[in-house]
Amino acid sequence: MTSDVRSDQAEGAAIDHLQRVPVVAVICGLVLLAVLVCVVAGGWLAPQDPSAQNPLLSAMAPGHGHLLGTDELGRDVLSRLLSGARSSVVGPLVVAAGCLLIGATLGMAGAYFGGVVDTAVNRLADMVYALPALLIAIVVLGVVGGGYWITVAVLLLLSLPYEIRLCRSAAMVEVRLPYVDAARTIGISAWRIIFRHVLPNILPTVVATFLLDFVGALVGFAALSYLGLGVPPSSPSWGTTLAEGQSLITQNPWLSIAPAVLIIVTASSATLLGDWGHELLAHAGTQR
Repeated sequence: MTSDVRSDQAEGAAIDHLQRVPVVAVICGLVLLAVLVCVVAGGWLAPQDPSAQNPLLSAMAPGHGHLLGTDELGRDVLSRLLSGARSSVVGPLVVAAGCLLIGATLGMAGAYFGGVVDTAVNRLADMVYALPALLIAIVVLGVVGGGYWITVAVLLLLSLPYEIRLCRSAAMVEVRLPYVDAARTIGISAWRIIFRHVLPNILPTVVATFLLDFVGALVGFAALSYLGLGVPPSSPSWGTTLAEGQSLITQNPWLSIAPAVLIIVTASSATLLGDWGHELLAHAGTQR
């Protein structure tokens, strides 16, 4: 009886803890929802044509119908940030999704099959992990002349080791449990066991890693765009806008501040939401 009471108290304390977290989670979710709305409809929400130039309003501070001022060519900064959300966010989302599909599959396969498969997966992860990621990205993109989808491919390859290692570590715990042996005994195929039984039990790690991969790719895209490698210089991405504002910091500081704030807030929201999601899913798993 006493043990049941203690168990109920512990479960109640865990639930109360999770109920306090959603305040932050809701805020982060709303921020990411707003970013996704800009990704989908940023061009429609832009108050002005983001590519329209007006040399008479070059590098103007906020005012005269321009909430965040203008850039060197007289283009509306707010409109460029809204329309640039698509190029700034879609690439990182593709990188994170690719890491999820490829990295999680390789990590779980290595943990389940072991032997040669596990060795090959580990050597692949170690080889890519040993490369200086930013330097390799700069060299490759500099040689091929940059390009949006080439940047996606490079960041995807360089981000794989983290997904592989984390998913493999989580899956290693699961494949040693009795339910996996029982599934093998009754003749369930290996891949069915991996995706129908092991994957749901490592879902907290998968979700958190997906969002962390997105954050890493978002910052990587912004850094490469800042250097003029991620997207064409004329593209209104957050990284290129930040680079353009560097030389105009005294005339219109919002040209640099606004994209920097967007990158930081988006990355922080995804990180905090990933932490909460991991905690929530892990707690739900312990209750099953």
